[in-house]
Amino acid sequence: MKLTLQQVIQNPYVQEFINRTGEVLDVEDYTEHGFRHAKLVADRARTVAQVIGLSKSEQEMCAIAGYCHDMGNFLGRTQHHYWGAMLFSQLFLNQAEPHELGLIIQAIANHDKDEMKLSNKISAIVVLADKSDVHRSRVTTKLLNKIKHDIHDRVNYATTQSNLKIDAKKKEIKLSLKIDMQIVPIMEYFEIFTQRMVYCRKSAEYLGYDFTLEINKVKLL
Repeated sequence: MKLTLQQVIQNPYVQEFINRTGEVLDVEDYTEHGFRHAKLVADRARTVAQVIGLSKSEQEMCAIAGYCHDMGNFLGRTQHHYWGAMLFSQLFLNQAEPHELGLIIQAIANHDKDEMKLSNKISAIVVLADKSDVHRSRVTTKLLNKIKHDIHDRVNYATTQSNLKIDAKKKEIKLSLKIDMQIVPIMEYFEIFTQRMVYCRKSAEYLGYDFTLEINKVKLL
């Protein structure tokens, strides 16, 4: 493969697009969508791909798509997945091989909840890596009163540990969370993240795995 994750990370346009996305969504009071989220999704996507036995080239594609999946948000939250795919194709048209470029931009365009149509493993893995990112570090505001009055901030702030675990022998992908129930009741998690868990389940099933959710060491899904 001509294109590597390291090349993508070092690209000044990618850096600018992710930086602008983080700033724009911070102003709009969204959870963190900057470099932290990009790196975490890339790392998780590569790990999933590696554990389930995808090739080195496929692992690299998963990591690249995971890193760039949200970089179109600075152009607009609506349709950001399409913006990101188009930006990526313009930047790397002459660096990635056609088949690999097609899979990467398809995975970027596919990750949004309203457009998720799984047709390859790269796309399914990016969805899992993205939708499983719930954690206190995604809360950008430092104002406790604001956190208390925003359910997304409350749930993310209450989540002190978040791990995506893959068991190839059991064919199971498990999202394991530790949630401080003094901050939120468990039902608030499901109030805003039920749909995300459905997408994780569908993505895991596409890969031939079961998806389970564990909160505070209690299996809930």
